[in-house]
Amino acid sequence: MPRYGGYPKHITVAEKKAKAKKHIEKLRKKNPDISPVTIEGRKIAKTWWGEAWNKNLEKYADYSNRIERGRAYVRHGSVLDLKIKKGSISALISGSRAKPYEVEIAISPLEAAIWDTVIKECEGKIDSLQELIDGKFPKALSDLFTVKDKGIFPSPKEIGFYCSCPDGASMCKHIAAALYAIGARLDEDPKMFFELRNIKIEELISDAISKKTKTLLKKSKIKSSRVIEETDILDVFGVDVD
Repeated sequence: MPRYGGYPKHITVAEKKAKAKKHIEKLRKKNPDISPVTIEGRKIAKTWWGEAWNKNLEKYADYSNRIERGRAYVRHGSVLDLKIKKGSISALISGSRAKPYEVEIAISPLEAAIWDTVIKECEGKIDSLQELIDGKFPKALSDLFTVKDKGIFPSPKEIGFYCSCPDGASMCKHIAAALYAIGARLDEDPKMFFELRNIKIEELISDAISKKTKTLLKKSKIKSSRVIEETDILDVFGVDVD
């Protein structure tokens, strides 16, 4: 980076955004499938799932002082590519050098005991897949999902990461940017969270949906000799079962 009087040259927000845009255009020529993270307004995440992800990161002392370094990077459009898969995230982050930095993040699967508890607590309390995706459920469930160390969001011990930058810090600003960007990406598709943590979304709502369907049939006084299988019920409500 050029230095003036011994100090790094100040780069404006507009210059940072322009640089990120050029990076994206260049990357798209080689890889049309890149998925940059674009933030509109001041808030990085706006939905329940996106906000819950970012608030969870800020709960832990391990992260609270360092995670803030990534906020500006996300807002400036520096997350050039972000891919979420089962147990892993890969990202390209625009930084001080010409070539983007490569970030890899690993997320451990949710512990089976925690998931079993969550499933039991959710029985009869979530009416549909859409309500779950929209974050429209009782506050008691919201608290259950987000409780520190025992909810469905990962703790620092369940998160591993790597960045190609030379920063010796255990969490550099590029990793912090990628972690925050996950919250923004969950705004677009909250179901990615369940894939990331390797948990089956249909297990969380199948019992609730079955109960709801039986109630609807009873109220409408529908009489049928046909037995509705669980997979049929889930299909009616738009839940895919492997």
